[in-house]
Amino acid sequence: MKQTPLKIASKKIVSTLSLLFLFTFLIQTNGFSATTIKKDTVEFKQYQGVVIDSKTKKELVYATITVSGTNISTITNSQGDFSIKIPTVYLTNKIIVSYLGYTSQVIDIQNLAENNNIIKLETYIEELSEVKIEVKDAKSLVLEMLKRRSQNYFSEQTTMTGFYRETIKKRRSYVSLSEAVVEIYKQSYSNSKNDILKLYKARKSTDYNKLDTITLKLQGGPFSALYMDIIKNPNLFFSEEGTDSYDFHFDAATKIDNKPVYVVSFAPKPHIEDPLYIGKLYIEAKSLALKSATFQLDLKDIEKAARLFVVKKPNRADVIPIEANYHVDYREKNGEWFYGYSRIELGFKIDYDKRLFNSVYYLTMEMAITDWEKNEENMSLKYKDRFKSNAILSDEASGFSDPEFWGEYNVIEPEKPIESAIKKIQKQLKKSN
Repeated sequence: MKQTPLKIASKKIVSTLSLLFLFTFLIQTNGFSATTIKKDTVEFKQYQGVVIDSKTKKELVYATITVSGTNISTITNSQGDFSIKIPTVYLTNKIIVSYLGYTSQVIDIQNLAENNNIIKLETYIEELSEVKIEVKDAKSLVLEMLKRRSQNYFSEQTTMTGFYRETIKKRRSYVSLSEAVVEIYKQSYSNSKNDILKLYKARKSTDYNKLDTITLKLQGGPFSALYMDIIKNPNLFFSEEGTDSYDFHFDAATKIDNKPVYVVSFAPKPHIEDPLYIGKLYIEAKSLALKSATFQLDLKDIEKAARLFVVKKPNRADVIPIEANYHVDYREKNGEWFYGYSRIELGFKIDYDKRLFNSVYYLTMEMAITDWEKNEENMSLKYKDRFKSNAILSDEASGFSDPEFWGEYNVIEPEKPIESAIKKIQKQLKKSN
């Protein structure tokens, strides 16, 4: 019997998202990264600060900070804080600070202090009356966006440096944190080959006492965040055939990086029974390139949704998803767009052996591209050096104490709750030992 496009897409979604989580009994071994840590060879200066709304003074979460004329960038954390390391050869350049719905700020690096910079952004409201594009309806716009994939996005292979972080919270307390610098050998957007990933540096801190009798492991780690490049992997989310399963509508337009953007909301058609997505697409008006997407998995059928995530669990444990949120951002340089940042936020309630109280876990995975260059020689990695798509980052990393661990590499500034959690976890581990 011939399968419908929706069933085919659903199977692909299941095969990818099922890499995200692995529930096992608490058997933990100490692993370590086998990669060689290079010594820093580039002199740089570090700048720290916060990005806020100019009127409300509210911190702007996941704003982008880019060094002009380079591929160096970072993002703000969940407190609006940022830290960026800039090679001294670029100190005469500017930084560009941008955020969805705000007018970008361009600042001379020489005017920045090393610490306590406060960057204020102004909100942007404007109709797209000056943009003349014939669009019949929202779905037609999305289909045109997909058709322009090969012309709007990188047509060459690139090598990217990324910072990846995954955290596990038990209710309100952090119980595990893993971080890594990764090297990504990214295929062009017209190439169907999979991207290749190498673990360069990694570290972790875990309080196993707070994980009770079940430990929760993330299978796939950085690959899970990389799969969020929905333009590179359209069949996992919004293939042309898959759009038939959704209703699309226009929302009020906005602006990103001082460029007008169409906003398209989408949701599964009422008759669709498989778990699909609800969210918004932000499409740049001139090029029709996808700039950003924010969506969540429809959890109305809890049993079907649960089967998407759990690879393995004890027989006596019921795992119930309570939230599944996704976000991806793209950046542009010289008229070409590329994957820049993604975040996955998931919540699970675990009822183990009919206990009186359930355990509730929240998991976050995020990856930011902090630098890239064209892979003109089409370099690749030997199979043995590749990070496997089913590997568990926390098993590959060890320790959280090396003060020069990240060297010149840009990372997402740790948020205050994570910093305090690391200290508490380390103290607890010392007591246990």
